[in-house]
Amino acid sequence: MGVEVRVVGLTKSFGRQPVWSNVTLTLPAGEISVLLGPSGTGKSVFLKTLVGLLKPDRGQIWIDGKNLPKLNERALYKTRRLFGVLFQDGALFGSMNIYDNVAFPLREHTRRTEAEIRRVVTEKLDMVGLVGAERKLPGEISGGMRKRAGLARALVLDPEIILFDEPDSGLDPVRTAYLNQLIIDLNQQTGATFLIVTHDINTARTVPDNIGLIYHGQLAMFGPREMLLSSTEPVVRQFLNAQRVGPIGMAEEKDADELKAEADAGVSLPPLPPIPLQLQPSDGRPRAAERPAGQWCAENGVTPPEGSFREEVPV
Repeated sequence: MGVEVRVVGLTKSFGRQPVWSNVTLTLPAGEISVLLGPSGTGKSVFLKTLVGLLKPDRGQIWIDGKNLPKLNERALYKTRRLFGVLFQDGALFGSMNIYDNVAFPLREHTRRTEAEIRRVVTEKLDMVGLVGAERKLPGEISGGMRKRAGLARALVLDPEIILFDEPDSGLDPVRTAYLNQLIIDLNQQTGATFLIVTHDINTARTVPDNIGLIYHGQLAMFGPREMLLSSTEPVVRQFLNAQRVGPIGMAEEKDADELKAEADAGVSLPPLPPIPLQLQPSDGRPRAAERPAGQWCAENGVTPPEGSFREEVPV
């Protein structure tokens, strides 16, 4: 099962260049969370800080009762074993076939026999639908297959937290849809805590249980999917509508003169699109974070569009 990740007051900069500051959020155990934000807002830096590859300037990252930034190298190495990471390009070794790429963490970090490694690798390749492609090199398979091979490798040590760095980058909409369904199914099968960094609005609207938005060096919002998808915050509405109108500019934040010019011209953001159905596991069973239909909206006085929420599936 997954573990809760609690981030408190996290701040990171490179020299005098701030990346983000005072980020506070909790990734609920076993749920899928998505982190959105314009390009260059430090989402990938956040993932690297979360796994201990980068050290924050200030703040805490509590995982399994331990504050990650305060751990010594030995304790940090042990805590990192809780993580699996799917990098943006799959990060496969080009000279190794798919089987050896997936087996690599087991050979490096465990003392399992080759027979045990074969069993685990075959199991993980089956989970991502790559049985039969074991002997192919990364250069001989499609981008979507490379993503799935990278995901199989992230799974071999049975991590309790899995980080996805823009898993949809370089994929067409159909392959992205297949990958999204795979993510949903793997979350149900493993019970791990998932965090996905993405630019894909459809992924953000249909896959996660929770959504966060980083903007202008701050965490603008984080909470249940319905909260962000029904938000009236201008930056949220602009991002979810993919509009030029709003506070987000080409660099990042528009200045006061640009915003005033838009207001004087009477240009306004369109309403938010309806909240779509959330993707469900292929086998029809409910998700780990299943809430009664419309629960968040009912509790917060929001009227969801008709058909926005699925009916609960009996266990």
